[in-house]
Amino acid sequence: MKATVKKEGLLIPRRFLKGIEKVEIKLERDRLVIFPLRVKEDPIFTLGKHPGRSGVKDASINHDKYIYERD
Repeated sequence: MKATVKKEGLLIPRRFLKGIEKVEIKLERDRLVIFPLRVKEDPIFTLGKHPGRSGVKDASINHDKYIYERD
């Protein structure tokens, strides 16, 4: 495929970017290289979104005690 570089830049057809949300563009020697970036949500940010009930009132404060100590 050939494309014309216009005043605004270069338009890459969407069909070439199927499933890609972000890209990194690098100029390497005499070539433009486009790397797709697979953006996934960091799981640390999903912690606490769907809390459960344990019946323990101080679980958030003493969680290590409840996880590692056994009766």
